[in-house]
Amino acid sequence: MYHNILVPISFDAERDTSGPLKLANLLATPDAKVTLMHVVEHIPDYAISYMPTEYLTEARKAIQDELDKMAAKVPNAKGVVIEGHSGRTILDWAEANKPDLIIMASHRPGMQDLLLGSTATHVVRHAKCAVHVVR
Repeated sequence: MYHNILVPISFDAERDTSGPLKLANLLATPDAKVTLMHVVEHIPDYAISYMPTEYLTEARKAIQDELDKMAAKVPNAKGVVIEGHSGRTILDWAEANKPDLIIMASHRPGMQDLLLGSTATHVVRHAKCAVHVVR
């Protein structure tokens, strides 16, 4: 049983978030803290100048609302939205907040993942706590 669980959430179409959430419910102690995190990749300055000024604020709010809905299904859970590179940001957050378990969803690797690596692979290789990958 775990006391502090991090569940990175990706809203990609091929990612199923139900597995990691079920596993968090199963592995959490009754008083466990569960954090659902979504990492928003940084948008380069040259691209952001073409977007409406309210786009980032509205997108961030929509993501937070979705995380809050998911968190309502898991006891003692909260949603967090952070900006950065997904793999590095997950590891940095884990270093600062000391979860004892990270539960990540993974998709079937394609050629791009074999050449560049995936977020789950990066986290598994570098995390200082247990990592459970759900496929």
